[in-house]
Amino acid sequence: MTGHIRQCPIDHTYTLLKVCPKCGAATESVHPARYSPQDRYGKFRRVVREWNR
Repeated sequence: MTGHIRQCPIDHTYTLLKVCPKCGAATESVHPARYSPQDRYGKFRRVVREWNR
């Protein structure tokens, strides 16, 4: 078990487990990705994000 809070995308239950205790679906991390000012690929991700709008 890790110390990071996770959330079930189906029933929105918060848990510390990788599998939801209510429905058995895989949980997702609720924390955003780490930010780094030296991000090499940030420019490309922003371009792709603009294309998807």
